[in-house]
Amino acid sequence: MSPATAVAPAATKALPQTARVFDVAFASNPACARQARRIIRAFLGLWNVNGELAENIVLAVSELVTNAFEHGTGDVGLRVRYPDDELRIEVTDDNPTPAEMRPAGDEDVSGRGLFIVAVLARKWGVSKDGKTTWCVFHVPAKRS
Repeated sequence: MSPATAVAPAATKALPQTARVFDVAFASNPACARQARRIIRAFLGLWNVNGELAENIVLAVSELVTNAFEHGTGDVGLRVRYPDDELRIEVTDDNPTPAEMRPAGDEDVSGRGLFIVAVLARKWGVSKDGKTTWCVFHVPAKRS
């Protein structure tokens, strides 16, 4: 069985053609962050989100999925919604302990993921049940 199970874009689920949303579930393993980066890059390309913004979104996805893998339990879910000028990323695992930003020392080799997400994203947070960490990016309208 493949470690990632992708779900088709929501437009194929009888939503309006303009719907830009996808869900993917990963079996909890070290490869899930790399797979998530590859998937989000592909969708961002389809949605014409490019450049530094796209790289920041890919980095945020990578950090959130890595956190879910390292600190969560069970499968890792990734949902991305881009209905208008905001792109929302949600990463879910089965651990009810909410993700929290912690200070990392100069010599620490990890522990900066949520800080990076907080710096790059417009806003971020954790669901009330603690199982979903999310962030939002503003995507400016393309000018002709």
